[in-house]
Amino acid sequence: MKVELICAERYESIEDAKIGIFEYIEVLYNRVRRHSAIGHISPADYEHKSA
Repeated sequence: MKVELICAERYESIEDAKIGIFEYIEVLYNRVRRHSAIGHISPADYEHKSA
């Protein structure tokens, strides 16, 4: 997260940083980014596959 988000962005306020971090976690990390622990697929794909 530090490399992909924090160093790449300039936040004007703490509130802007909170919003940016939340969106990163909920949109990119939890839905798109692949995880090795679940077979190198995204959590969204894993959930869809398991349902």
